Amino acid sequence: MRGSATDPTSAPGHRRARRTAGALAAAALLLPLLGAAPSDAGSSGDRLQQAFASASAEYHVPQSVLLGVSYLQSRWDMHGSAPSVSGGYGPMHLTDARTALARTSHYSDGTGDARGDTARAALHPEPKMPENAELPARLKTLPKAAGLTGLSAEQLRTDPTANVAGGAALLAAEQKDLGEPLSADPADWYGAVARFSGADDTATAAVYANDVYDVMRTGEERTTDAGEHVALAAQPNLAPDTAQLRKAGLRTVSADGTECPKSVSCQWVPAPYAQFGNNDYGNHDLGDRPASQSIKYIVIHDTEGTWDTSLKLVQDPTYVSWNYTLRSTDGLIAQHVKAKDVAWHAGNWYINAKSVGLEHEGFLASPDAWYTEAMYRSSARLVRYLAAKYRIPLDRQHILGHDNVPGPTTSTIPGMHTDPGPYWDWRHYFDLLGHPFKRTAGKSGGLVTIRPDYVANRPEYTGCVTKDEPCAAHGSSEVRLHSDHDEKSALIKDVGLHKGADSTIDVNDVGSRASTGQQYAVAGHYGDWTAIWYLGQKAWFKNPKKHPTAVNASGFVVTPKPGLDSIPVYGRAYPEAAAYPADVPAQAVSPLPYTLPKGQKYVVGDKVPGEYYYAVTFSTDSHRVVVGKDLYYEIQYGHRVEFVRAADVTVVPSRP
Repeated sequence: MRGSATDPTSAPGHRRARRTAGALAAAALLLPLLGAAPSDAGSSGDRLQQAFASASAEYHVPQSVLLGVSYLQSRWDMHGSAPSVSGGYGPMHLTDARTALARTSHYSDGTGDARGDTARAALHPEPKMPENAELPARLKTLPKAAGLTGLSAEQLRTDPTANVAGGAALLAAEQKDLGEPLSADPADWYGAVARFSGADDTATAAVYANDVYDVMRTGEERTTDAGEHVALAAQPNLAPDTAQLRKAGLRTVSADGTECPKSVSCQWVPAPYAQFGNNDYGNHDLGDRPASQSIKYIVIHDTEGTWDTSLKLVQDPTYVSWNYTLRSTDGLIAQHVKAKDVAWHAGNWYINAKSVGLEHEGFLASPDAWYTEAMYRSSARLVRYLAAKYRIPLDRQHILGHDNVPGPTTSTIPGMHTDPGPYWDWRHYFDLLGHPFKRTAGKSGGLVTIRPDYVANRPEYTGCVTKDEPCAAHGSSEVRLHSDHDEKSALIKDVGLHKGADSTIDVNDVGSRASTGQQYAVAGHYGDWTAIWYLGQKAWFKNPKKHPTAVNASGFVVTPKPGLDSIPVYGRAYPEAAAYPADVPAQAVSPLPYTLPKGQKYVVGDKVPGEYYYAVTFSTDSHRVVVGKDLYYEIQYGHRVEFVRAADVTVVPSRP
């Protein structure tokens, strides 16, 4: 797994094992017995529903509270008894960080320069790893649940019925500690739910509790990763007693200085802009965005480390930076770099200069070091806020994964990072953003939007734990691309990534994969297979009518102008040499080893002028934003976005 810019063990040319160092925080959540859908104890598909009912009756916690808390933790999934990034187990996400730390290894590689600016020497900082510290209470709720229930820690980790009982016991204990009765009314459990979050401040605990009650008000229903049907009936008039939070004994933390919506809990943990060593400085550049240059992208990363590790690293001036970190246990957000300034996170200076980077506590090659619903929701709220503020479209050509960021030059392509990887649930994430991926055209629309069923879509990957060894079967956001309409045919080749060698099914190999939400021009159909134009080739993926992995769409595409056999593709949209003033060295406009052949079509994004942010000194006096006359189009070329010169292409509707 190539981790994100926060990866503390990356080293050029090496793949190193690394232990997780965190556990998900859940302290004590209480869920009411009211509002749950009825379940039939004899049905094999609703045993989990019955577990909630039984735990509710035994511990006198309303079933709807239990269901709401569990949904915000895990969406009721069991994750094969594997721990989350913060050491949380089971539907209630009971945390046992020490056990998770001892049992789970993670692997990461990546040689990319997070700054991605060829005007400066490549930045490969050696992270200073923090010392092991006493785990906070939010990361050891499972041992507490064992003491309350008499169940073994192993049962709580592996048996969903026991896990739900453990969560109910924790919620009941929190309710008693607050001096509140074990009421059958879910409105009376707000304080206990807030404390179950594990947050030690009122703002984070309140956001968490509010989300749980929002789930109870709206209701939810889904089939889990274990095939269990679980339902929570809506209670639209539910009004919790929020005054209970005053008795929770939590500290008050200021959100001053942050750029976050009011619907999340946000704290200012600044990254240092500091000079050190031989006239070097870190770990970001001061800017004046959006006045000096527009912000066009939001880049989604995972931390490849725990919350505490990531926060220590981003505060090191010799390390790299990103704008925000999101915590797995409760969705708490820490902001480090102002949006006006340029963080070093994406490995491509053009993208850095025009983006905001969000790091999410997680590991891409460990599919069950899973992202909590609390973190997904906080992230979606933050992205909606930033997108509205900076007029960023909510689509996959503007909301990028780190794995969608192009290598700026040919030599950088193999070292580009691959997080958040195939196990980030883009479909659910865009549902939370309020922009679900839908069919927008008929068969003649000319485009497809990749949209597999995340849980049911389980392509084989290797290399999660050991090189070439299969990863555990797991839901995925991606579909695999072949050279023919046959699963035994060769995978699509990526000449930039593999230099002529074949693509692989390694979890970090993005050479032959298309991700949920990405759009491509249709190149053909054959039975249950659909072909798209991808990396200059016709690429096939299985798309059966009964279980489609893509939906029809329409829009605009680019194709080479008449008379051109092919055109170059670029990893950055830099100005022409004539645009640079005398005091700014001209940057090379370097084509990548890719081309766009005649007859092929690629989905088009923004039309932008060539632009370069010159910032190579600590003093901002010499900083310049150079804007050229040459124009570029961003395109969805492969798994990553790329750029083509507007002068080389014709823009046409996708419909034939």
